[in-house]
Amino acid sequence: MKKTKNPTLRERRGPMQQKRRTVPLGMLRRFLAASIFSIVVTSFFFVHVHVSPSPTHHNFSDKIPSFYDPQSWTRELVPPYLFKTPLSVPKSKDSRKESDYDKLWKPPPNHGFITCTKPTPNYTTPTRSRGYLSVHTNGGLNQMRSGICDMVAIARIINATLVIPELDKKSFWRDTSNFSDIFDDEWFISSLANDIKIIKKLPKKLVNATKIVMQFKSWSGMNYYENEIAALWNSFNIIRASKSDSRLANNNLPPDIQKLRCRACYEALRFSPRIEKMGKTLVERMRSFGPYIALHLRYEKDMLAFSGCTHELSPVESEELRFIRENTTYWKRKYINPIEERSKGFCPLTPKEVGIFLTALGYPSKTPIYIAAGEIYGGEFHMADLRSRYPLLMNKEKLVSMEELQPFSSHGSQMAAIDYIVSVESDVFVHSYPGNMAKAVEGHRRVLGRGRTISPDRKGLVRLFDKLENGSMTEGKTLSNKIIDLHRRRLGFFRKRKGPVAGTKGLDRFRSEETFYANPLPGCLCRTESLSINASQYR
Repeated sequence: MKKTKNPTLRERRGPMQQKRRTVPLGMLRRFLAASIFSIVVTSFFFVHVHVSPSPTHHNFSDKIPSFYDPQSWTRELVPPYLFKTPLSVPKSKDSRKESDYDKLWKPPPNHGFITCTKPTPNYTTPTRSRGYLSVHTNGGLNQMRSGICDMVAIARIINATLVIPELDKKSFWRDTSNFSDIFDDEWFISSLANDIKIIKKLPKKLVNATKIVMQFKSWSGMNYYENEIAALWNSFNIIRASKSDSRLANNNLPPDIQKLRCRACYEALRFSPRIEKMGKTLVERMRSFGPYIALHLRYEKDMLAFSGCTHELSPVESEELRFIRENTTYWKRKYINPIEERSKGFCPLTPKEVGIFLTALGYPSKTPIYIAAGEIYGGEFHMADLRSRYPLLMNKEKLVSMEELQPFSSHGSQMAAIDYIVSVESDVFVHSYPGNMAKAVEGHRRVLGRGRTISPDRKGLVRLFDKLENGSMTEGKTLSNKIIDLHRRRLGFFRKRKGPVAGTKGLDRFRSEETFYANPLPGCLCRTESLSINASQYR
């Protein structure tokens, strides 16, 4: 008898029962798939909308944009054909916490100050000129810039027609650039048309006219120019200033003269279009790495020779610098004690010291740093320690090709102008020595409302660095806290310009003042709630 197999549970169920089970499962699969697709589409739409804000443009008078916004030297962005994709480096802003932003990048408060350079209601258009003021500028780029702006104000005071200034071509930098190679001369002339008359060169009929060549007295005020200098028009058609640096007082000038200096420096004296284009290109390429520091590393041969500072240099290097100083006729100081100079805080920080300083302030090793400087003395040998701390050290030569840089490379002042643009637009500006460029950038950033400008306390830092060298202190939290405390009030805060040091007399008194272009407050900046108040109340 053949055995029959017992039906399984599945077999005992009829076809209709099995179908009832499969139908709900199919429907469930389709429902889940539709739900997942809906969630993905909704999320994608939300993210797309969230990260696509409308574009904004920033004027010179705008406050510094937020941490995530781009800044630009003018209202334009770099043309697409100039963009160059940088090295693949993770952006520091992607992983930075908000507390780190406040600690390292957040701009100082402006306390209600805004740019106020427009003339007062009593200001008049220039009257008939009494003669011509020709100018031979002296020094590097930023020394010449401030001198040119002062000469604009002086031309107004003595009622002169200003001839486009001649740039210094014989000083240490040996730059053959003319005014129009560095500055936009047409804009300079037109933008100051309501202040003074400016011409590109003397008329041919005046080439042999009577003239006087002289050096104006340093840091002179209204009385000197209105009386002593203006009286020269009775005998001469042309007054030629053989030097331009520090010829006008920092303080105690009429508000309209101070405002004119501001308009000349921050509005009229615009760089030539090709320099501005290159500067904007570098700014955009630095921005592609995230927020960046511009470091004015004043560790070039001329600075070290002039200052007599030899810390961390070899005997051969020290001797080379001494030889340069002693054979540069227009440098007055010949014998300098480098140890004494450094202990007083008169020496620029070395690249190694800058690295220790930035580390102590809390800037991480991935921070992008733009080196705004000429050729560093000793090259990579002296840069090695700084580079080991901050590998993302960039400069002009690394951000653009040699072909792009070639038109500027043999002109020191044009290269300095490019560095100036990148420095003014940086998220943080740090200098190793408060020279002419550092002061000019600091003042310009105040006028534009840019970010932090850190001024190292070199005298205080030297004491700490010496403790590191002799082993009585090590890098870490203690050193970091001391350096942070030392610089809490040295971040570019808005404040009144510092007057002369107590007890100083004569020219030393003027020399000890904070320069007008390093801090044009009062002069270029006013409180928003007090714009109608006379500017004399801010003195």
